[in-house]
Amino acid sequence: MKVLVAVKRVLDYNAMPRVKPDGSGIDLSILKMSMTPFAEIAVEEAVKLKESGIATEIVLVSIGTQACQDVLRTGLALGGDRAILVETDLAIQPLAVAKALVAVCKNERPQLLIFGKQAIDDDACQTGQMTAALLDWPQATFASKVELTDEYVTVTREVDGGLETRKLTLPAVVTTDLRLNTPRYASLPNIMKAKKKPLEILSAADLAVDLTPRLNILNVCEPAVRKGGVIVTDVAALIDKLRNEAKVI
Repeated sequence: MKVLVAVKRVLDYNAMPRVKPDGSGIDLSILKMSMTPFAEIAVEEAVKLKESGIATEIVLVSIGTQACQDVLRTGLALGGDRAILVETDLAIQPLAVAKALVAVCKNERPQLLIFGKQAIDDDACQTGQMTAALLDWPQATFASKVELTDEYVTVTREVDGGLETRKLTLPAVVTTDLRLNTPRYASLPNIMKAKKKPLEILSAADLAVDLTPRLNILNVCEPAVRKGGVIVTDVAALIDKLRNEAKVI
């Protein structure tokens, strides 16, 4: 059984983003980049499925610039078998990613496609759902538990009222939530082995897909600075501030 895992290169969650002086976006020139944490969870789940003897091959896919090879190599070090980079210099948006992944799936024919539920740069939370719709595959989002057989994938997901379990026929799309697993660290020997694993580079023309952005960013600005909190001496002072300053009562 082949498992395809979509990974994305984003600003590292420990890095402090800075807005470009012209307000056109985030300045990523000197900041650390890494695989988005939800994609790490997706890779870990695929590796666990292979270790259990259910999955036979793990293929990692990323869409973006040549620099995305580093997150693909990281995924290979974590247990992926080979990787595919759809290289483009365009600003990638969810629908474009979905179209590219559909084209890759038609070539690779995986039985399971795993995403992180969202990327931490735009928090769009759309790509998995769009890809499932374009492929016309069943989908289960925000998975906290995944059980896979030769014909079905059973997904448990947390909802407001408790737990919901869905049984999907394969092929299917699954997006992962935080509680699904804890990603492992890549060992030095596996990092060295990952350098020799296959990494195929394709273009949008190779896949016959249009990755042109459909949305334009008009302006990016930092959020307004919040005022510091104050300590009040008694309840009367609290009520006074809520009434006269905050205007909430």
